Amino acid sequence: MSLRPSPRPTAHPLRYSYGTNGLTDLRLDDALSLLADLGYDGVGLTLDHMHLDPLAPDLAARTQKLARRLDELGLGVTIETGARYVLDPRRKHGPSLLDPDPDQRARRADLLVRAVQIATDLGAHAVHCFSGILPKDTAGEAGTEGQAVTAEDAAWKRLAETLTPVLDAATAAGIPLAVEPEPGHLLATLDDFHRLRTALGSPDALGLTLDIGHCQCLEPLSPADCVRAAAPWLRHVQIEDMRRGVHEHLPFGDGEIDFPPVLEALAAVGYQGLVSVELPRHSHAGPQLAQQSLPFLHHATAVSTPPDADRPPNPGEGPTDSDGRTP
Repeated sequence: MSLRPSPRPTAHPLRYSYGTNGLTDLRLDDALSLLADLGYDGVGLTLDHMHLDPLAPDLAARTQKLARRLDELGLGVTIETGARYVLDPRRKHGPSLLDPDPDQRARRADLLVRAVQIATDLGAHAVHCFSGILPKDTAGEAGTEGQAVTAEDAAWKRLAETLTPVLDAATAAGIPLAVEPEPGHLLATLDDFHRLRTALGSPDALGLTLDIGHCQCLEPLSPADCVRAAAPWLRHVQIEDMRRGVHEHLPFGDGEIDFPPVLEALAAVGYQGLVSVELPRHSHAGPQLAQQSLPFLHHATAVSTPPDADRPPNPGEGPTDSDGRTP
């Protein structure tokens, strides 16, 4: 397999990465070397048992070693926390921030606090997370004046309370916590993100992970319009192809998304983070898809590059039927 970097469009601000959850058959150092050789700008690092296990001994020393390696390779990094079984070997993505057991919710919050520390040590630009699905055994609660509170309202309250110490850690570290709307989860849409943001009092540390495929899957706006609508809170971007109403992450060209307008919108709003390819169900072909994905994005970027792309952004310029299956 040729590992020549794909030609980069000139004077375009977007930086591309590839998620390690799509390279789980590779050792982490092999995955990083692959991405650097292919010409990626960074990596979306999912904390998992095979890639920087956040629960194994000597985390600080392992993180320092990784920081040196990323620096050697010239790769930026975003910390992803969507590993399927990192906390519970029998429950996918469990426990979540919505778990009925407060001790279990605290385990998820602790993982996110660890992720913030790892992000600080690696110089990452954001920490990603998601809400989790509404547990089947979630019950309503009594309100402050004795009125009934629905199970969903109770879950939103639980989510805000459980995220509070994580946001405190993110605020102290200066690392954005980028919550991802996930089809089938309690927080599934951009409107849901704003509900959480409002409930928490719009803290500066709370940002948004926008998955372009999820926009195609269930948002009423087009993916490009989602980018523009989300711009003030946009801290991380995941990208893949997808079809309307079907939550299935697809290689580029296998879905319905028109990518040049999306990339043009990201550039126009002044997005500064990594745009990370998200193909968690394709690790069996990870090296090949990593090689194919970057030229696709660079071509789409070249098509979308506006005439004044050489002009540097001015300071402050920029933002003025799913089955619930998760990767």
